[in-house]
Amino acid sequence: MEIRVVNLQEKAGLVKELHQYKLIAELNDYQLKLVRAKREFVWHSHPETDELFYVVEGKMKLALRDRIFELKEGELIVVPKGVEHRPVCETECTVMLMEPKGTLNTGDAGGPLTDAHLEWI
Repeated sequence: MEIRVVNLQEKAGLVKELHQYKLIAELNDYQLKLVRAKREFVWHSHPETDELFYVVEGKMKLALRDRIFELKEGELIVVPKGVEHRPVCETECTVMLMEPKGTLNTGDAGGPLTDAHLEWI
C-alpha cells in the first residue's frame, strides 16, 4: 500500500459531477469515498455494517424513521448497522463516507441510484 497525504478540501474540489462516488483512501477493508450531492436519497439500511457520514462542504440532513439530524460542514454522524436512513441534501454539499469495501450506496434498497462504479481521485 502506498503511503500518502490526502487533503479533503483538495479532493473535494476535484469532485465536479453530482452523485458519483470517488475513492480517496483505504484503511484495512474500509474505503473512504467522496460524493457531491443535491437530492433526497432512497430509504435504505446496511444490515452488515455501520456507516459514517462526514460533511466536508455545505450541509445535509440525515433522516431516520423517528427523527432528522442536521449536519453542517465539519460534522459527522455514524449510522449503526441495520438502521434505516435517508440522506437529504437540499443544497449542494460534499460528503465523505467511510464503509467496508463493496458496500453499495443504496444498501438493501438497490435500484437505479446504485453507484457500483468507483473511481480513484
